[in-house]
Amino acid sequence: MNSGEHDMTAPYWLNTLDREDFPDVELALREPDGLLAIGGDLSIDRLLAAYRRGIFPWYSDEQPVLWWSPDPRSVLAPEKLRISRSLRKTLRKNPFRVSMDEAFAEVIHECARPRTYESGTWITDEMMQAYIRLHEAGHAHSLECWQEDELLGGLYGVAQGKVFFGESMFSRASDASKIAFVYLARQLQRWGFGLIDCQIQSAHLDHFGAESIPRNVFIHSLEHYIALPDHSDRWILAPELAEAIVRTGGKMDE
Repeated sequence: MNSGEHDMTAPYWLNTLDREDFPDVELALREPDGLLAIGGDLSIDRLLAAYRRGIFPWYSDEQPVLWWSPDPRSVLAPEKLRISRSLRKTLRKNPFRVSMDEAFAEVIHECARPRTYESGTWITDEMMQAYIRLHEAGHAHSLECWQEDELLGGLYGVAQGKVFFGESMFSRASDASKIAFVYLARQLQRWGFGLIDCQIQSAHLDHFGAESIPRNVFIHSLEHYIALPDHSDRWILAPELAEAIVRTGGKMDE
């Protein structure tokens, strides 16, 4: 709203000049679940302000920017990661070289490719460029799974404080995105992260131990962890952690 004031009905039109202009997430719509605001831009300042408040963008090429904060929220505490027996066996075989922040642009481009069961993608060119800028500024990060020089899987998201906001993942080989997620969770656990935001419930992430919690509980946890020191700049996977994951199949107690 150009006046800088909000009325009492969502979704809200954002002031294009005020990049921290977001309403309270409790005012988001119930249907569609979590739609809070429309418009604005994807500047670094606005995106970081959104994530700090538990809000994320999600829209298609045919739409203006849409901002969401669904209720309930899917989250995972890194130390509560569950790894299936079959995935543990695969991890011990060490089928991929796993890296961090080596190929962010390539990962987001792969995530943007339509799946075989979809006709399009929500990761628009505008979104890709915005998150690449976030990465260059040290706020967005990727994990990659490689066989020689071929990128076969990965994921990306945004980090603030001790929270990682997961955005998307892709896989071009069996278990590649799953392995990237295990490495992510274990590295975040080592760095003292308290929360991985999975946004919307999915069976894929539920298998790893993600749970749906009320939005107000999520916001309370977010406010705590977001205030902790950032782990910014380029991320590098600890070599000894990678060795331990291969040796133990992802366990952290050995």
